[in-house]
Amino acid sequence: METQLDPMKDDLPLMANTSYMLVKHYILDLDVDFKSKVIEGSIVLFFETGSRYRKTSSTGKECCQSQFDKTCKMKAPESCYIPRTNVRACSSKTDYNDFAVSDKGEEDPSDENGNHSNNEHASGISSSKDCPDRENHGNEDFLLVLDCCDLSVLKVEEVDVAAVSGIEKFIRSGKLTDASKELENLRNQIVHELLTLPADRWKEQLYYFTHCSQAPGCGELLFTTGTWSLEIRKSGIQTPTDFPHAVRIWYKTKPNGRSVTWTTDQSGRPCVYTMGSPINNRALFPCQEPPIALSTWQASVRAASGFVVLMSGENSAEPVQLREGILSWYYYVSMPMPASTFTIAVGCWQEVKQQSLTATIQTNTEFSFPSSQTDFRWHEEICGHVEYPCRFQNPAARLETVIPYRVFSPWCLMEDCKEHLLQLIPQCLSAAYATLGTHPFSRLDVLIVPSNFSSLGMA
Repeated sequence: METQLDPMKDDLPLMANTSYMLVKHYILDLDVDFKSKVIEGSIVLFFETGSRYRKTSSTGKECCQSQFDKTCKMKAPESCYIPRTNVRACSSKTDYNDFAVSDKGEEDPSDENGNHSNNEHASGISSSKDCPDRENHGNEDFLLVLDCCDLSVLKVEEVDVAAVSGIEKFIRSGKLTDASKELENLRNQIVHELLTLPADRWKEQLYYFTHCSQAPGCGELLFTTGTWSLEIRKSGIQTPTDFPHAVRIWYKTKPNGRSVTWTTDQSGRPCVYTMGSPINNRALFPCQEPPIALSTWQASVRAASGFVVLMSGENSAEPVQLREGILSWYYYVSMPMPASTFTIAVGCWQEVKQQSLTATIQTNTEFSFPSSQTDFRWHEEICGHVEYPCRFQNPAARLETVIPYRVFSPWCLMEDCKEHLLQLIPQCLSAAYATLGTHPFSRLDVLIVPSNFSSLGMA
């Protein structure tokens, strides 16, 4: 039996086998539905082969596989998905009409324990009793294990990144072949080349990541969900090296998922935001949580007009109208960070504007410090992290006492924010700069959350 844990008392189990497969980039494509209190859509994960397998692969598969068998025995599967030929495939080039904010939320057919009902056979999801016998069928297949909880996983598929226009530049041989084994290796090679692009090509990298995430699927993968994990395998694939390195997961959150809070703001309008605890983002998207799992990400989130989508991202997103009544918001991060630092807040927020351009200029200069107080921090500074577009090596960022910021609030608190908060934030940012040096991030959004916000996860 799977160990029952109390997230309020016990440490969260780290189920993800990051030593064999490590997520380096996520792309989320989601819709927020306030009527059903569900966030649904897809996430594409881009992997590199983990360090342990690279070190031990020369000794044979048996050493590697024995670790997975031990992992399997720790967890009792709750549900299993078997690809079926009559399942309607989801279009990878997202048609926004298929993922609009619905007027009527679809009822989740699973029961309180997460077990799928027989009604789900029509959509290709079977109960655990229909799951293939692991002893007979699954022992030799590599298992990719992700951390997740309180999610309804609908489908998992391999992504055909080789189908992306212009992707030939990342193919060493410069040609495509029809041999299935060679094509699988080619897809993984493309992902590897994308993940290892130099930091100064980050814009190009995000561009191709985006197009790869929209590429068609090229085969559904077997998966099993447990209380704390999602296990994925491809029949006949026995090593992490051969396992698909670009995987798309179609899923939806549950209204009672412990990573997000559906509530109302101080003005009585609906809103939702990530809590960050007690289970981090496991109930928002499948991820990897061990400390080694640092990744970048992109996210496109759609919501009804009137709602503002805020996320922890490096860009100040502006909404794009897809059609009447639906807005899309896009954010990205180029600094590798833990998946638990992904934050989202959707509500009827309003931006609190500075009174004038003069006031904005003053807040960026009033609290600056003489160069003698700050120059010592930058002298021949060398960073020891993995390569990415680092602000500590940017001369302009080193002198930026107050980073660009925006303030969002419910409408009933707008005047209070203008009177008090706008004057306080630049002082706080300047004090942080004086104490710690260069701001690691290029901007900041400040949101006045409801009083029932109970964690520091969004910080």
